[in-house]
Amino acid sequence: MKINWGTGIVLAFIGFIGFILFFVVRMNMDNKANHDLVTEEYYKQELTYQKEIDAETNAKNLADPIKIEKTNKGLLLKFPKNLEGQNIQGTVSLYRPSNKHLDFNLSVSLSNAHLLIPDKRLLDGRWDIKIIWQYNGKEFLHKESITY
Repeated sequence: MKINWGTGIVLAFIGFIGFILFFVVRMNMDNKANHDLVTEEYYKQELTYQKEIDAETNAKNLADPIKIEKTNKGLLLKFPKNLEGQNIQGTVSLYRPSNKHLDFNLSVSLSNAHLLIPDKRLLDGRWDIKIIWQYNGKEFLHKESITY
């Protein structure tokens, strides 16, 4: 049987459409390609964004900003030395972009100016850290992305 050029074009289109449909169906069925929103209540959180901007400005204006160091015991958060550790209260949120089941929060209650996040809680890869804390009624916010 001879195939003329018109039949060849139709077969090429059918093959291309089948190829695209195969990948669309495959990506929709694959759980690895499941991407969720960063937060469940995205719009509700967006309304409080000005408070975050103010808190982030407060943290940037500190003479001794917060420092995050990777040690062999885990992740060490060093708060400013000129602030009294027992007066610092807040939360540390660790967000894993690749898997929301690994996200966790820690409360900040210090006796000194350091907080250690144990190595066993952190897997290798990218983490987004959000530290929100209050000191004498003033709010501070530090955001950073690290590769652990």
